[in-house]
Amino acid sequence: MKAALENYHARMQRVLDHIDQYLDDDLDLAAVSGVAAFSKYHFHRQFTATFGLSLHRYVQLARMKRASYRLAYRGVQSVTEIALDAGYDAPDAFARAFRRRFGQSPSSFRESPDWEPWLAAFGPLDNARSKLMQKTFIRDDVKIRDVPPTPVAIMEHRGAPAMIGTTIQRFIAWRKKSGLAPRVSATFTVYHDDPRTTPAEAFRMDLCAATDRPIEPNDEGVVSGVIPGGRCAVMRVVGMSDNLEPAALYLYRDWLPGSGEETRDFPLYCQRISFYPDVAEHEAVTDLFLPLL
Repeated sequence: MKAALENYHARMQRVLDHIDQYLDDDLDLAAVSGVAAFSKYHFHRQFTATFGLSLHRYVQLARMKRASYRLAYRGVQSVTEIALDAGYDAPDAFARAFRRRFGQSPSSFRESPDWEPWLAAFGPLDNARSKLMQKTFIRDDVKIRDVPPTPVAIMEHRGAPAMIGTTIQRFIAWRKKSGLAPRVSATFTVYHDDPRTTPAEAFRMDLCAATDRPIEPNDEGVVSGVIPGGRCAVMRVVGMSDNLEPAALYLYRDWLPGSGEETRDFPLYCQRISFYPDVAEHEAVTDLFLPLL
């Protein structure tokens, strides 16, 4: 019974991975059901029963999520190009759907996103993905490495986690202006606080870009700093780039107590290796670092 259920879930997982990978393609019922070798006559009910969303609704939300990321964090594409990539025949149809879902036009969202309705809109998509994407970690996933000190430029985020997107926007804009794009400057995030136990107004997180150049005084409050070197437990996480909590919980709750190691006086941090939406969501790669004595 357990093996049959695991096989079923694995087939459904292939479907989600296929949708991520081929979001620009025709994802009709026949094509998607064939990925998992399910009958197209029953697949729409199977998909809805498993994920709580119809296939059509899931694909719509996945395309809209990618579009919103491109609007907020990538200034390369025009709204028209993003609309076409999201499956709309014309930008005005995309704009109506976008406004209905987020309460803002695409152009307004690109300029100044309102993140609360954005988070609420993607609740059903996040819930659907979490049903099968609860990755099980094992001790072999964790490697102990000696990490060199890394000089970085730091933009602090202080306040509600829901507003991190605004800080990310500002940081991306500063990096572009400063010539520190991710392709030439590694990207790190330092987690000073646990959002589950810290009041929203007191939450602290640092966005960092690796650089040894001096940081000129700037209106964004970006300052120089160093991620200290030393021994770290390192775990690579593929996918789940929006939610590293399961990986962090594994490190603290399961790996650390049985490792014989002690933590060093520096927070948990990560390095973003590849980013969604530049890669498909299930292909985003993040290295999580737990500093050790």
